[in-house]
Amino acid sequence: MPSGRRRAIVALLLAALATSACGGLLAKKYEYEEELTLAIDGSATLTVNASIASLVALHGAALDPDPRARPDRERIRALFSAPGAAAATPTFFRHDGRRFVHVRVAVRHLAELRRIAPFAWSSYRFERSGDTLAFRQEVGRSPRASLAAAGWTGREVVAFRIHVPSRIVFENATSNVQRGNILAWEQPLADRLAGAPLQLQVDMEPESILHSTLLLFAATVVAAGSAFALAIWWVVRRGRSELASESPH
Repeated sequence: MPSGRRRAIVALLLAALATSACGGLLAKKYEYEEELTLAIDGSATLTVNASIASLVALHGAALDPDPRARPDRERIRALFSAPGAAAATPTFFRHDGRRFVHVRVAVRHLAELRRIAPFAWSSYRFERSGDTLAFRQEVGRSPRASLAAAGWTGREVVAFRIHVPSRIVFENATSNVQRGNILAWEQPLADRLAGAPLQLQVDMEPESILHSTLLLFAATVVAAGSAFALAIWWVVRRGRSELASESPH
């Protein structure tokens, strides 16, 4: 291989490696995420992915943020439980040298989330407004927020996501809609620690995407069945007409 071509290939490889490294350095670091899956009837499932350190700093959780410490599964489960709302068994993973927790909570009505200590910083409304359903969430200051030493760099981000059950009419999300019906609002961790308010607003159609899909599927099946029955009727009638014309009087 000519030396000039070899140098060009090496330069391209180095550029690709540098781009990858910069992407890793500049990528958003989600330190705390709430992901809400909302149903038309007002029931909801809220999933949290968060570092132990962020639970200590944002919610005053009595947990050891040391990544070498064994996480207290039952204490975390109790933190996200309340009368009528039990948390699933937490699971754990590591990221950037810190230990993170994944926990899921299901409630029969959205307003019940405020009974759970970490979600008490939010107010929730989900109600009919004219021809649409209006969802409103305002995230305020946590009464237990405190600074925790976790080796944060200042690039850490807090995210709130919503899986919307029907077609979106209006939203004020801070990032692009994902996969059609997932909205996301982001806030720097420093702002969340300072209690900077965050408002989530979504207006949606009153019928779920699943309901609309099932209606469309049913209509398609009925139309196909009707067309098939009409085709059979036409063939049978034509056959009878031909037999009648061929028969002697």
